[in-house]
Amino acid sequence: MGKLPDEKIELLLTTPGTAIGSSRFPLEQEQYEAMVSVLKKHHIKYVLFNGGNGSMDTCGKVSRACQGEDIFVVGIPKTMDNDISIIDHAPGFPSAAKYIATVTKEVGADVKSLPIHVCVIEAMGRNAGWITASSALARKNPGDAPHLIYLPERNFNEEEFLADVKKLYEELGGVVVVVSEGLRNEKGESIVPPIFKTDRAVYYGDVSAYLAELVIKKLGIKARSEKPGLCGRASMALQSEVDRKEAILVGREAVKAAIEGKTGVMVGIRRTSGEAYQIETPLIPIEEVMLHERIMPEEYINERGNDITEHFVQWCRPLIDGDLPEMVSFKDEAEHQLRSRI
Repeated sequence: MGKLPDEKIELLLTTPGTAIGSSRFPLEQEQYEAMVSVLKKHHIKYVLFNGGNGSMDTCGKVSRACQGEDIFVVGIPKTMDNDISIIDHAPGFPSAAKYIATVTKEVGADVKSLPIHVCVIEAMGRNAGWITASSALARKNPGDAPHLIYLPERNFNEEEFLADVKKLYEELGGVVVVVSEGLRNEKGESIVPPIFKTDRAVYYGDVSAYLAELVIKKLGIKARSEKPGLCGRASMALQSEVDRKEAILVGREAVKAAIEGKTGVMVGIRRTSGEAYQIETPLIPIEEVMLHERIMPEEYINERGNDITEHFVQWCRPLIDGDLPEMVSFKDEAEHQLRSRI
């Protein structure tokens, strides 16, 4: 591909997905060696890998294969799942967090207007609950959705789930639950059966649909499921400005590092100390990153495992770039006015 005009490059800022394409093709060792030959043949000196855990693993293996050659390999983190180890967060996650929080707030307002059912929202993240947990940013006042949050970091107990839902339904009338697509039971097995298998992965049914049906059958309460899915990965309307700026920054730092002769490293994001949100971008040895998965720490999850802690909210809120849209409930306003007169 030749040089692109500036106006085409500018479109990257409003283009979902990846303009350079993507791949999940697993490479064998001999293919890494062949890759070095191809790079040398075409006089390619700089190789930048943009992606998540799998991409950083490939980045490390290519870097090993290129040792001793005049080829510089640098990783650029990018994953909405936020499961790359060592760094504070990955580009892509702040926008995904803003999306799920906004959707949860909107669904919560809808359920509140006719509080007769339970709504189960399913968020992406098979092994790490970062996106699911971010739905908590929708809350502003007591009683706001989400009312329950379940993450893959904790074993899921159906009886406790039903008890939680029943209690809140009796108190509120309408309940919004946000769950991870990767919920597992006490045996470490998915709570829903597999529907499709490949050599590299197993694909399961919809967790939200399963739980909504469970509520209907076990509690006799009307319930429905919502699965934003790819919408959360592709939404440009809810892009975080913080996310956009940081994505540009780590890309530039990666190019700079490669040109300066750095190799076998990934550009990191480290939050600096102080009240105001700021970051720095250290270069991290790729060997320290390869296939180390970052999950939610215990201090971000409440004791019962059905919600997150304020510690997580304080960590996550700066990433979504400001507050979510304000909403009004005349019922809440009337109750507030009544209380103020007493």
